Amino acid sequence: MKKLYILSLVLSFTVCFAQTNLKKADALFKNYSYTDASKAYEEILQNIKKPSTQTIKNAADSYYFISDSRNALKWYRKLYEVQGNNLTDIYYLRYIQSMKAVMDYDEANRVTKEYLDKKGDKNEINRYVTQKNQMDSLAKVKSLYEIKNLDINTSKSDFGATFFQDKIVFTSARDTTKFSEKLYTWNNQPFLNLYVSERNQADGSLFNETVFLPNVMTKYHEATATFDTSGRTIYYSTNIVKKNKLVIDETKTNNFQIIKGAIVDNKLENPQKVFFNSDEYSVGHPSLSEDGQWLFFASDMPGGYGETDLYYVKIAADGTMSSPVNLGPKINTIGNDLFPFFSNGVLYFSSDGHYGWGDLDVYESKFLSDGSFSDPKNLGAPINSNKDDFAFIIDKTARFGYLSSNREGGKGDDDIYSFTKGIPVCNQTISGIAVDRKTKLPLADVTIMGYNSFNDILGETKTNFEGKYALTVPCSKTVKMIAAKPNYASDEKTAETTKENGGEIPDVNFELSNYDDLVVKKKGVEKVDVKPIYFDYDKYDITPLAIEELSKVVFIMQKFPNIRIKIESHTDSRGKDSYNLKLSDNRAKSTRDYIISQNIDASRIESAIGYGESRLINKCKNGVKCTEEEHLLNRRSDFIIIQK
Repeated sequence: MKKLYILSLVLSFTVCFAQTNLKKADALFKNYSYTDASKAYEEILQNIKKPSTQTIKNAADSYYFISDSRNALKWYRKLYEVQGNNLTDIYYLRYIQSMKAVMDYDEANRVTKEYLDKKGDKNEINRYVTQKNQMDSLAKVKSLYEIKNLDINTSKSDFGATFFQDKIVFTSARDTTKFSEKLYTWNNQPFLNLYVSERNQADGSLFNETVFLPNVMTKYHEATATFDTSGRTIYYSTNIVKKNKLVIDETKTNNFQIIKGAIVDNKLENPQKVFFNSDEYSVGHPSLSEDGQWLFFASDMPGGYGETDLYYVKIAADGTMSSPVNLGPKINTIGNDLFPFFSNGVLYFSSDGHYGWGDLDVYESKFLSDGSFSDPKNLGAPINSNKDDFAFIIDKTARFGYLSSNREGGKGDDDIYSFTKGIPVCNQTISGIAVDRKTKLPLADVTIMGYNSFNDILGETKTNFEGKYALTVPCSKTVKMIAAKPNYASDEKTAETTKENGGEIPDVNFELSNYDDLVVKKKGVEKVDVKPIYFDYDKYDITPLAIEELSKVVFIMQKFPNIRIKIESHTDSRGKDSYNLKLSDNRAKSTRDYIISQNIDASRIESAIGYGESRLINKCKNGVKCTEEEHLLNRRSDFIIIQK
């Protein structure tokens, strides 16, 4: 599918080769004759020991643009050896995609991480982690999709099926025209035309194909159509032509444009160019929303995020169009984002810039109530493969549709596949953030677990470097959420999922306490960090102030279930020694009983002993004059950790 990445027709002219072989190869490359250029570079590079960086790039790109991934990878790897992490963004992308195309996924992931580290963009790193986790999850479950290659495919390129009333219109390079010569030198195939076919509702097969709207057909490209629900309005992609001649720019490129027209008696009437067409860049792959109020399209117009971006215009009741709006960096990437299709509030599109299986993959993004789109999600296998997968459409019931692919096992360059989709399991997403309870800073690598009412695990994930997480769980469930991290107290929340498939329950947040913030260490002994526990004079009943401090002991024992303690209670030196000994022992046992009353197992408290004034920590023994503050230091209860 590389031939349509740039949505343009590149024109090749006869060149006289009285030059060296390398100049010949460069001339072929410059004239977009990639099939011939790849052969020329392969031959000449066998005899060049130290080729220039540009020559290596051209050789790699020649193979890349004709979808010969194995040979493209050979030269991108050579380029990587020469330039290392000085590769530009686009050559990193092509190198990584070529590895994926031959299923070298481990190496592709290694280089991807290297590239993202070098770039240092936290948003891109976060997107990579999120999308990789989503795809890893997809790989573990059975797909809802079943696909089938169609008999209608030829040895040429067949792609871009779209719904037209009860029929299917598609794009094909099958040579049924009166032009017998090969005109498109990029891939040595005939030019593209639109065809219409009947559809077998039982198995999705297509048959009885004929040229669609014969009065539209030219000797150049017509492709990727879209229709309103009545089938009377069409938008389609075609070359920019004036007075039956192609309009070319300085690079000998003829760009694509979008034409709008009316269909009357199987003919196109009143064809009009959309106002945002330009001789200087391409617009194509139009796709109307069901209500006809949005027109999505792809373009390489200036100001985008990558090689080809997705845009939309709003269409008023009188047909007036708004200015094009870029769908933004959540959808668009540094690579190619193409073939939009909008149905039931979901935007489907193809991209080679998001994390995927290789080359173009199909993604879905939901239209949100605030007017934005959700993070794109890969549709997984078998919709996606290690090759180009694109032009995905699905019917209103979300039960069947078509896509295009140049994957292994097809009949031609690109093939059309039908698919059926099973009823999806109803799932929702619970999301939030985990922070340190003391510092309020985000915590990475916190394990988030979801459990049902029977304590069966519903799902598990981890927070990213921003402390954020998203956990997929079934609909209509009471979900117990537990957040845990080594050396931290776990936190627990409960969430109620609804019946809305794909819905999200946000802001289920967690605060985790670091163990080191809950204890004090002195002379190798760890104690629970509490303030002095006060009792009324001459009493050992638990007061509200005592409960406030004892709650800290209960908290750490609840959060760290392996902790065992011993309780030591002390008094100051005032009063009789024997009385103080008994009073402190009663207070120790009173605090023990309170802790046990808070559902702490009694076996986790080894002992509760009062030592009276026998273990003073300062000079204030009997007969020594001390201040109240000095005596207070000796009136203490220690909760000593003996096991953790």
